[in-house]
Amino acid sequence: MTTAIAPAARDVLAAWLAHLRGVQGAAPRTVAGYGADVTRWLDFLARHRGGPVAPAALTRADAAEIRAFQAAERARGLSARSLARAMSSVRAFTRWLAERQGAEATAILSARSPRYRRRLPRPLDVPAAGAVVATISAEAEPWIAARDAAVAMLLYGSGLRISEALSLTGAQHPLPEVLRITGKGGRTRLVPTLPVARAAVDDYVRLCPHPVIRDGPLFRGQRGGALSDRVISGAMARVRARLGLPASATPHALRHSFATHLLSAGGDLRTIQELLGHASLSTTQAYTAVDAARLMEVYDRAHPRAHG
Repeated sequence: MTTAIAPAARDVLAAWLAHLRGVQGAAPRTVAGYGADVTRWLDFLARHRGGPVAPAALTRADAAEIRAFQAAERARGLSARSLARAMSSVRAFTRWLAERQGAEATAILSARSPRYRRRLPRPLDVPAAGAVVATISAEAEPWIAARDAAVAMLLYGSGLRISEALSLTGAQHPLPEVLRITGKGGRTRLVPTLPVARAAVDDYVRLCPHPVIRDGPLFRGQRGGALSDRVISGAMARVRARLGLPASATPHALRHSFATHLLSAGGDLRTIQELLGHASLSTTQAYTAVDAARLMEVYDRAHPRAHG
């Protein structure tokens, strides 16, 4: 129930979400997540204080109210990870509102999120990633096989997100040696493209029965519309079954594999951060933990002392 939220507070929330979309270029799914998190916070405050809360009072929540909100969220089954994300949303909203109002919001902005164990990326090893790229093209129709192989090559060879690969337009064909990609938060980065990836895209365009026009999507679906990420996810599911790979072998795992394999080959974290388009180096640092874990697996299997 969210009827307790004052109309003026709803308007402020709507203005912030519009700011995220229009100014910061946040993805629709990100905006929806932020909106849901802050809506629960506003509803909690209204019910906790016994009535609608005006925008001017939203930044004045105290530490006791924040603890009560976190307790209520955990009581309804929210995980520590999800609650940490919700608190991040509340802090971002409050920071924006406080700046607009010229207000202080120390209690909220300094509130600590619950600790949780960050899930590590689950990349494929080099042979498995190569097998996926080679096997994903095992489709009946040659142009679809070429399309799926080209998308997979961009995910693994350039570290693109699936949304970034599918947002390419005909204007970007033939692919240049360096692509300019606009990713999360409207951040722009330069990404090298391998010759094999450029050749894969060329093969797809040559076979595609639908015209690839400058202002249209580069990757087309069966009927000529923009290719859906669900189609590529389905292709990956078939590859998983064929190769006996775990459920973690998703399109995004190819991007993880790109980063992990670069790190294993001696790439430095700052460069990998720039190639992936991560806003924070701490996000990229998760791949060092993956690399260390793999190193220990090899050590345990191969070192003579590991076997007595």
